[in-house]
Amino acid sequence: MRYIIIGAGAIGSTVAAQLELAGIPVVLIARGEHGATIRERGLRYHRPSGERQVRLTVAAGAHEVELTADDVLVLATKTQDTEAVLREWSWRPAGDGAAADLPIVSLQNGLENERAALRRFRTVFGAAIWQPSSYLRPGEVSAEGARQPGIFWLGQFPHGDDPRLSRIADDFRAADFAVQVVPNLSHWKAGKLLGNLRNAVDALYGPNPKIAAELRAEALRVFKAAGMTAADLRAESEVDVSVADVAEVPSHARGGSSTWQSLARGTGSVEADFLNGEIVLLGRLHGVPAPLNEALQHRIGLAAERREEPGSANIGELPRVVPPVLVTAEELARQLESADPPVLLDVRWALGDPNGHRHYLDGHIPGAVYVDLDTELAAPPVPAEGRHPLPDPQALQAAARRWGIREGSRVVAYDNNGNLAAARAWWLLRWAGVEDVRLLDGGLAAWDELETGFGPAPKAGDFVVKSGNMPVLTMDEAGAFQGVLLDARAGERYRGEQEPVDPRAGHIPGAVSAPTAENLAPDGRFRAAEELAARFRELGAGTQVGVYCGSGVTAAHEIAALAVAGIEAALYPGSWSQWSNHPDRPVATGE
Repeated sequence: MRYIIIGAGAIGSTVAAQLELAGIPVVLIARGEHGATIRERGLRYHRPSGERQVRLTVAAGAHEVELTADDVLVLATKTQDTEAVLREWSWRPAGDGAAADLPIVSLQNGLENERAALRRFRTVFGAAIWQPSSYLRPGEVSAEGARQPGIFWLGQFPHGDDPRLSRIADDFRAADFAVQVVPNLSHWKAGKLLGNLRNAVDALYGPNPKIAAELRAEALRVFKAAGMTAADLRAESEVDVSVADVAEVPSHARGGSSTWQSLARGTGSVEADFLNGEIVLLGRLHGVPAPLNEALQHRIGLAAERREEPGSANIGELPRVVPPVLVTAEELARQLESADPPVLLDVRWALGDPNGHRHYLDGHIPGAVYVDLDTELAAPPVPAEGRHPLPDPQALQAAARRWGIREGSRVVAYDNNGNLAAARAWWLLRWAGVEDVRLLDGGLAAWDELETGFGPAPKAGDFVVKSGNMPVLTMDEAGAFQGVLLDARAGERYRGEQEPVDPRAGHIPGAVSAPTAENLAPDGRFRAAEELAARFRELGAGTQVGVYCGSGVTAAHEIAALAVAGIEAALYPGSWSQWSNHPDRPVATGE
């Protein structure tokens, strides 16, 4: 076999050099000054063990190569260049056939390359590749793997048992790469992608383990919804991953990842659209937002276009990622058809209406579990604490497990009253540590087909409550609050004109009337984020916002509306039902 290495960056040049040193026929496709230098002088090739000058056969493109039926094409370009390469090579003559009849091997990051190649090539191989290497200058690269230059987890895409795979693996081993042939290539490529998500962070801001972990967690949620698995490369690898750990090369210091190198060279493009952007794409297809990956994809794209230097960006510019609050009926339908459907909670409750479960039996979204607000989303009422105190964490955990919530579950809550009650479940589960909880915008009325009666019992969950993830105010803190304290009750209760359930009428002195029902449009959906932001600005909401209501239920709805507007707010759980039961607490009335 002869290997045609298409792409002479750090990866391609290293592979070509190792094959040549092993006596395996190779042609390196290299353009510009880099190709001219290698053609004239050979490749200056650095390893931790020393430097070699490797003479290589070089071609500038497909027009300079006469392909044979025994050739293997190897893609080693950046993913953003793959489509152009495939167009150039696919229909070139190769023996009695075309290049598309030859096997093609992708040594590239991301999940798109093999799929793109399969449109034109009958036999596609690929590898999850672990190869620390750097392009230094024209005609010069460095491979910093400690004992071996790299590791290939090599397989056929999407599956197959073509005998040429084992021959290719043997050739790569002969070229001193560590190779494991894997049956499920996509599993390994997804695992490698998880590690590549941090490339944009490292290039823009420098290493940041916290953001890298958040990117990974976001991607894992997306993979789960898409029915995909991702390899833990170190844990699942049969080859010793440490053989390719980064080692010092005496002649130079390593700069960074391939994305870092692209910024440093001012190439004008980076791979992020096929790394972080792949997570964004999968998330959009399966109804799982990936806001942090989206923000980084956008920012690194701007950095490449502007030719910014690596590490020159300020991490403070990265927007704080606020988990989405709402899901549309259309998005929910896609999620319910995904490999990881959300847990659906039906929270029918209204002040003075004890028949929530009966309403659920009369018609609910298929698969939804009924949640009793009074007994499962609150502790028993105590005048000194209020009508709906926060539940004991262990009791909430037991209820969440009954509903089927597992670690990493997505949850969607709804009711039949503009989500005024469902928002209590939204807030409480976020407080308890469930990362992805949303409200069905428009509630039950937004859904067409309902089922009646009892649904199947959900499989018990394993969720562990980690309380304290949403800010709260004590009664004393609410009374002395220095920011804007919003009263989410109806205006007549705020003004003290009527009080149907609590012992005193009025409001906490200094509080601002902000009835949460005004956050909804006439169709029961939340108003647009811009409208809500304008409303809360007029009410004086700034950096410090607290909210209360009658018993801490509709205040959660106000906090959801604030979150839609991009404003974080603290809940006073005891609310007016606690405050009004303490005679020593002052009461204000009127506007």
